[in-house]
Amino acid sequence: MSILSEFKEFAVKGNVIDLAVGVIIGAAFGKIVDSLVGDIIMPLVGVVFGKLDFSNLYVVLGTAPAGVANTLADLKKAGVPVLAYGSFITVAVNFVILAFIIFMMVKQINRLRKTEAAPPAPAATPEDITLLREIRDSLKRP
Repeated sequence: MSILSEFKEFAVKGNVIDLAVGVIIGAAFGKIVDSLVGDIIMPLVGVVFGKLDFSNLYVVLGTAPAGVANTLADLKKAGVPVLAYGSFITVAVNFVILAFIIFMMVKQINRLRKTEAAPPAPAATPEDITLLREIRDSLKRP
């Protein structure tokens, strides 16, 4: 089998296509969660904790050159070492939310699989088989 035909067989398998679809949907879902965290949850958390903007929380580890504004973006642009723990908090909250959503999805899928995979109730024994068993049992009695 040539390499091209082997590759075609590999690429068209259901698992590979399912994986590709999962990666694409996962990337889109990640953007939705990023927006949820950055645009909805973190501003609410900031309001609760005194109107904090977590994305701009940082500690300057070096000295800033003269004329550089004391904002995270300007300090990073100037090459000043900065410990941006606010960004980490945002990413950590993002991860927790994403992990919880995936956990709930997997839990629901497993619940649906259990109900679908329940063994069917045993079929009722046909009447002729029941009668034959009764005859057999009555013949066994002395």
